[in-house]
Amino acid sequence: MLLRVGSRGSRLALTQAEAAASRLRGPGVEIALVPITTAGDKDRSKPFGEIGSRGVFVKEIEEALLDGRIDVAVHSAKDMTSSDTEGLVVGAYLEREDPRDALCGASELRPGMRVGTASVRRRAQLLALEPSLSIEALRGNIDTRLRKRRERGLDAVVLAACGLDRLGLADEIGRRFSPDEMLPEAGQGALALQVRAGEEEAVAGVDDAETRRRVEAERAVVFTIGGGCLAPVAAHHDGSRLTALVAAEDGSWVERRSGDDPAQLAAELAALAGA
Repeated sequence: MLLRVGSRGSRLALTQAEAAASRLRGPGVEIALVPITTAGDKDRSKPFGEIGSRGVFVKEIEEALLDGRIDVAVHSAKDMTSSDTEGLVVGAYLEREDPRDALCGASELRPGMRVGTASVRRRAQLLALEPSLSIEALRGNIDTRLRKRRERGLDAVVLAACGLDRLGLADEIGRRFSPDEMLPEAGQGALALQVRAGEEEAVAGVDDAETRRRVEAERAVVFTIGGGCLAPVAAHHDGSRLTALVAAEDGSWVERRSGDDPAQLAAELAALAGA
């Protein structure tokens, strides 16, 4: 049996796709990797909101899956929308790696620093930690953002720690923010293997049940609030409790709630945010 595995074409995405493929390979199972260019890859200059609403790194891959051009889609779970696309399901989550955000270029935040990020979630929490920071928009893949930091003379950039680890770039990290300092994006650190509904058996053998439990709770609270990568909303399950956050983009207010019920947390935070 040949499984066509689709992913974005960046170095990180292909590294992640190969990690998934290595788990799916077995007797009688061959893997073909299929790189796919997404809207988020085509336009690296505009803010995400000008490219599309959400899921700018997954839409074209999902279309290939629905059209039968690939059999499995490998996504960074944090890039997915908070609800499943009709006709598609997450058949497996690989065991989660480091979900934290990483500061590259410095070991701590200092007043007046210039910090690069395109994430409104990171922007809000960075400004809440240190209001005098100058947050500058910075897009591109990991290698590009690290290069742009040096070219533009930024003091630091904030990236997902797991991506740096997967590319062997952990030495670039000056500080890994604890979730108490900066709550991660829902699903950060996890890889999601998406398939057509009814074809879950193709990947079910590599599903990590604990990662699924945590990530689906995170996605549920974000979905209920109505946020995503365009809103300062975050959610993280540490294994014992689920914590969710909403914030003003300028960091002027941040509200966190912890508990076990995603719907209850979402309702509390939506009320506080006036959603």
